[in-house]
Amino acid sequence: MKFFIDTADVKEIRDLSTTGLLDGVTTNPSLIKKSGRKITELIEEICKIVSGPVSAEVAATTFDKMIKEAQVLKKIADNVTIKLPLTWDGLMACKALRDEGIMVNITLCFSASQALLAAKSGANFISPFVGRLDDIGADGMSLISEIKQIYSNYNNLTTEILVASVRHPRHVIEAAKLGADVVTLPPNVIKQLITHPLTDKGLDAFLKDWKETGQEIG
Repeated sequence: MKFFIDTADVKEIRDLSTTGLLDGVTTNPSLIKKSGRKITELIEEICKIVSGPVSAEVAATTFDKMIKEAQVLKKIADNVTIKLPLTWDGLMACKALRDEGIMVNITLCFSASQALLAAKSGANFISPFVGRLDDIGADGMSLISEIKQIYSNYNNLTTEILVASVRHPRHVIEAAKLGADVVTLPPNVIKQLITHPLTDKGLDAFLKDWKETGQEIG
């Protein structure tokens, strides 16, 4: 399973890129606002750090304007993935961009029927928002299971399931168990994945015993 980081913080991206754990980056208008930077300059900098897909989202809601904005974003770097909303205009724009060989991430997916339409339109990625579904009392991971089952029935559907709105490590593990292709994580969740109290306890014991040997290595 691939790990994308869901942030527009260049420092966080650069730090995580050194670990070898980072396969791509996703951004959205809210993250761009938080950064306080111009989107084209920010995405260009991110693309210089990360060689994998970097999602940059259009702000337009109509087909013609989506295509116009997508052309601006695509010129930034070869690994830019255009992020489009799951609307009729978004699906039409997806088809048009995919016909040009441009990568597309369809976002704001909340149902299996939406995911099926995104795959039919040729999207490279579909982004179901599991955390937001959990917030309203639904089961976000059940949606991932449904999408996985539907996609696996048809060899001609090549859209990758990109699990988004991830809130905690359990979402990551459940997504991996279900065979999701990608998860996009806030930086804090990636760091939580490595934490376990027994690891800390074991390391403390080893270090204590080693100190008592009086030895040094090298």
